[in-house]
Amino acid sequence: MPATIDLQQMSIPDKLRLMEDLWTDLSGKEISSPAWHGDVLAERDRLIESGEEKFVDWETAKRQLREELQ
Repeated sequence: MPATIDLQQMSIPDKLRLMEDLWTDLSGKEISSPAWHGDVLAERDRLIESGEEKFVDWETAKRQLREELQ
């Protein structure tokens, strides 16, 4: 039976506890990624290998995002 939770009525500690419970439950299960996810990863690998996309370190990425959002 599906449970219904009114998130708007939950406190932050209750929400965090719920997330921890969900993570604990899911982490013990074998979960397969959907087929489309493999396609996305393969396309990203292709872009990186071809030089069309490049990695940047986390500090650079945060700075670039902040600049774009200002």
